[in-house]
Amino acid sequence: MAEQINPFEELEKSLREVPPEMKKKVMNDIAIAKLIMEMAFLVTSNYSSLIKGLFKTNKK
Repeated sequence: MAEQINPFEELEKSLREVPPEMKKKVMNDIAIAKLIMEMAFLVTSNYSSLIKGLFKTNKK
């Protein structure tokens, strides 16, 4: 009976360390994307309360 070859073991053998400059670039890109997402959240998170405040009437 022939041995079964596990393709995941073959993938693991071919793994190499990522060059430091590429790792730094990827981490920088991720940080920028996270910053943009957080800024978008800050801008859009208060729309519901803003709209509610626009339509609210003061009872005096």
